[in-house]
Amino acid sequence: MTDQKRAALMPMLALTAASILWASAFIAFKFAFRAYDPMFVLFARMLVACLCFLPLAARFRNQVYRPGDWKPILLMSVFEPCLYFLFETAAIQNTEAAQAGMIVAMLPLLVAVGAHFLLKETVTRRTWAGFGLAVSGAALLSVQSGATENAPNPALGNFLEFLAMCCAMGYTIMLKKLCTRYSPLFLTATQALIGCLFFLPLMFLPGQRLPTEFVLVPALSVIYLGAVITLGAYALYSYGVSKIPASQASAFINLIPVATVLMARFSLGEVFGTGQYLASALVLAGVFISQDRKAAQAEAKAKAEAEVTA
Repeated sequence: MTDQKRAALMPMLALTAASILWASAFIAFKFAFRAYDPMFVLFARMLVACLCFLPLAARFRNQVYRPGDWKPILLMSVFEPCLYFLFETAAIQNTEAAQAGMIVAMLPLLVAVGAHFLLKETVTRRTWAGFGLAVSGAALLSVQSGATENAPNPALGNFLEFLAMCCAMGYTIMLKKLCTRYSPLFLTATQALIGCLFFLPLMFLPGQRLPTEFVLVPALSVIYLGAVITLGAYALYSYGVSKIPASQASAFINLIPVATVLMARFSLGEVFGTGQYLASALVLAGVFISQDRKAAQAEAKAKAEAEVTA
């Protein structure tokens, strides 16, 4: 394999690995919440990630800071992990892991729509049609899902997961801007630190309980979320986004619902009914329809020509 092919393949492998790891996070959350309260899980996850980054602290001192960048860095971290995890935690408590994973498939569409309003990028009619179809599928998925012990309010949970994806949209757009000036590891470590400080006081809110015992599987799930997901998945995703266009990178998120459904089936015993499979197919069809590759290629060519003439 030539160096050029290897350089082109590495971002794709990184994004694929990140998507599979994120799919497993839904399962890990379900296990962690069996013994520990949500805010403790989120704080402990961020704390574990920060501890993992400690050996790299000296390396981060060489990172050149651009004056004023604290604003976009803070905004990126507010989007994710702060608000994103608040919404997703509440979502997972109310819906099935497989359904939450299916809502994640809408992220590429949300990124395209967000880029249209925030970055003034062109969104084709095909993308808008796909967005409408995917939203309809997500709504139908909620309607088709009845309450169970593991999913007491799937409609609310799926809506909260949609809000989490809106936060992920903002995060992806900000990340793409910041990756041109900062290393993926530095940005991931910054997110972990800000998230740790954000969730620390939330552990003491009314109704939240600090853990009184060590429960093996939930505790290992928390460590997995912090060390493998927060450190590994975000670093891999940041690396991938820094190498290829954000719209192309977000398309790899489509792997999450498929992986989540399979993992939830074998680890949690979650099974979709016929109506839920049909609704899920609408979501994935909407995502597929929205992928206007010709428009994306034309836009990339136009940008390349602009850079040459600049």
